[in-house]
Amino acid sequence: MPRMHSTTILAVRHRDGVAIGGDGQVTLGQYVVKSDAHKIRRLYSGRVLTGFAGASADAFALLERFEAKLKDFQGNVPRAATELAKDWRMDRSLRRLEAMLIAADREHLLMVGGTGDVIQPTDGVAGVGSGSPYALAAARALLKHADLSAAQLVRSALEIAADLCIYTNRNIDVEEL
Repeated sequence: MPRMHSTTILAVRHRDGVAIGGDGQVTLGQYVVKSDAHKIRRLYSGRVLTGFAGASADAFALLERFEAKLKDFQGNVPRAATELAKDWRMDRSLRRLEAMLIAADREHLLMVGGTGDVIQPTDGVAGVGSGSPYALAAARALLKHADLSAAQLVRSALEIAADLCIYTNRNIDVEEL
């Protein structure tokens, strides 16, 4: 069966703001099966933004576990992400999940992966998903050469990625704190 590709997610921390955006495309092999998926979520009473990429069911399972960790650790994003990554790495059933998560609040921007990685990007730009290399490159260039807010940077970079990547479309959602 063809592999499901689920998206381009981009997060930018810039000018005391943070924004996460994602496109709406989900493909199965070479076919678009959905063009308006919503892959950005607000958690913990709207104080935490998340974006996810990977196999859809795996991504939702990961998101649910992250939300539970946020509740366990009173909204502490780094602690919740670290504990999730520990569980993910040590639990046999979780280890099979094929997904990645970006989580952000006003102070933190983190990527969480299934190998136990919790990564805080040094430049305030993070991306996951099939089109993320295109979106990351565009965002980094825009940061250096354009006078835009975090949300404007995310939207513009995702639009550039949509022009280049077959797994990214222009049905873009952006949320910001």
